[in-house]
Amino acid sequence: MNDMKAMARPFLTLYAMALVIAILARIGLTVAGGTGVLAFDYISASGVPILDVICSILTGSAFVAFLFAAGLALVVSTAGAALYGALAARGDARPRPATAFLWGWATALVAIVCLVVVVLGILSAVQVGSMSSKLPGLPVIVLGVIAFAAFLGTLLGAASMVVCACVARARAGHSLAVGLIVACAACGAVVMVLTVGTFSALNVAAVSLPALGGWAAADLVVNVILLFGSAALIRRREGAPVPKASAKPAAAGAAG
Repeated sequence: MNDMKAMARPFLTLYAMALVIAILARIGLTVAGGTGVLAFDYISASGVPILDVICSILTGSAFVAFLFAAGLALVVSTAGAALYGALAARGDARPRPATAFLWGWATALVAIVCLVVVVLGILSAVQVGSMSSKLPGLPVIVLGVIAFAAFLGTLLGAASMVVCACVARARAGHSLAVGLIVACAACGAVVMVLTVGTFSALNVAAVSLPALGGWAAADLVVNVILLFGSAALIRRREGAPVPKASAKPAAAGAAG
């Protein structure tokens, strides 16, 4: 029973963060559905070629397999940010924007590779051949994946630094659980708006490159702001005096 009580706060924090993300996702889907960005009844929808293609391919067991592949990619991405924050909190390395971005880039690349490995296994040889005939050469695809992973790396790097900023605030006497939940809600709301906007420019019959590029640029700018903004907050916290409540245990540990 004591172990359950000791674990209650971290698990309740996790559940609260998950609920916040679910609510934000529901809001984003409602907005996307109401404005026509998404058409949930894809059979009767028109002018949404991306959804038409995906829904025509992912049927039955292939759809279930794709859910697993997408879940694996999301888990790897989330674990990367959490691992970076945990390593920084443990003192293995100082949180820095450069390392957060590079590990975010690597994590995004691994997540994409895992996604491709599983997805290629759920498509038939005919489908793979048909897709291959419409795609550029392998070197171009590899470079494109690396560039896209670098773009996602800014998001994962920003998430990693936000986690570290919450840890830094906790060391200054604030609640880590509250900090993580608030950061999840605030940053998640921004990401939700940008995701809906970006997909609205992508999921159309005729993609406008200026519109899509504008949303992509906005995504990148916000990610960079979060990345360096969190780093600035961490530096400010590191320079602040340690609260007396935190200093006493530290002094006692040093004496022991």
